[in-house]
Amino acid sequence: MSHFHQAVSELIERVKNAKDGEVRLVQVLEENPNIAFIDWLEAQPIFPKFYWQSRDTREEVVALGQLYTFSDPAPAYAILGDEQRIWGGRSFDGNTEKNRRCMPSFFFLPQIELIRFDDSYSLVANITIDKQRTLASLSKLQFDVAPLLPLSSHIDRVEHTPSSSDWQSLVDKVLDGIAVGDFKKVVLARKTVLQLDKPVCAAQLLKASYQQNHHSFHFLIALDQKHSFMGSTPERLYSRLGQELHTEALAGTIGRGLNAAQDMKLANWLSQDIKNLNENQYVVDDIVDRLTPHSEEIHVEQDTRLVRLRKVQHLKKSIRAHLNKGTNGVQLLSALQPTAAVAGLPRKESIEFIRQNEPFARGWYAGSVGYVSHKKAEFCVAIRSALVVNDQVQLFAGAGIVPGSDASLEWQELDKKMSTLLSLISDSAPLGVAS
Repeated sequence: MSHFHQAVSELIERVKNAKDGEVRLVQVLEENPNIAFIDWLEAQPIFPKFYWQSRDTREEVVALGQLYTFSDPAPAYAILGDEQRIWGGRSFDGNTEKNRRCMPSFFFLPQIELIRFDDSYSLVANITIDKQRTLASLSKLQFDVAPLLPLSSHIDRVEHTPSSSDWQSLVDKVLDGIAVGDFKKVVLARKTVLQLDKPVCAAQLLKASYQQNHHSFHFLIALDQKHSFMGSTPERLYSRLGQELHTEALAGTIGRGLNAAQDMKLANWLSQDIKNLNENQYVVDDIVDRLTPHSEEIHVEQDTRLVRLRKVQHLKKSIRAHLNKGTNGVQLLSALQPTAAVAGLPRKESIEFIRQNEPFARGWYAGSVGYVSHKKAEFCVAIRSALVVNDQVQLFAGAGIVPGSDASLEWQELDKKMSTLLSLISDSAPLGVAS
């Protein structure tokens, strides 16, 4: 019996013998289980499934099975034990007239968590008075975990919504609205559907992205066998530990160069471009505005920094806040989501424009994914993301339209952002083959 198998057996016995009032049992793994967490996630027959890797790579979690689910995370505080976390996310437009089928949010207290923090590993069982549900899931855990095969699907067809000509019209409409003072900025998005020659599983796409797209949060939510939402996002919505909060403005984008000299030239241009610097400052101002009612003090990084990713470069400013006592993770979620980086400014007017004019529902794209507990919370912004349904991958990307925006250049920016995931399926990114 493997050390990991033995740890599961010991945890099962501990759950059976748990005393009243015990809600969380942690089985420390004395040895590295030597399994890729994403492979292990895919092998398990228990839903919902959730995968999380923090951007600094220090924490990696697989959460399985539901003890409780929440369509609004606020009531979770009443049932959460000290170290327990609910995992999930909040959609961009769920439960609105435009997107009635999508939930406003989905969070769950898992039955089982496999956790790596730095080089320490543990297996966790969350329990209620009825231990049988967690015991049943523990007994279903699979130990023979085969590595996921590399992606081998090919793209048969590509369809963009909106089309490039409709995109031009939408950008013009936003610029007209900005000119008359309706808003300062609107983030327009595109959905690109890839029809594949054979099914792909979201975990395969996630693993390929995990291996290639660094300096990112990686996540996957699967509510059932057929539908999964995954992503590799560079953007943190916020991180809270006690009364200390860290967030950031990530806005302003340029592609990567073909060589170091070209890369530096693009970076220098981005760091001095007034349009992109203004776009980043809009996001900074909006975050400060939204945090002010919840904070004792706020500090904004003085200089805009450059973040280099595999396919794009971004402008970034870090923001720190000391929160008012009693401010919790759910209040912060409501205050900060959606940011000006995915919706626009002012928030209400830009969201209304998106609702009325964008020709698709965003769903989980541009929402937030992460966890909440009593002591801490962390969420990423669900960009560089995809909805995977059998042999179809729906990719999403957005571009901030501000004074000086050019529709064709913004379309190219969408291509670059989508290539974060698209290039994992096809090196010859065929984004131009369909309108």
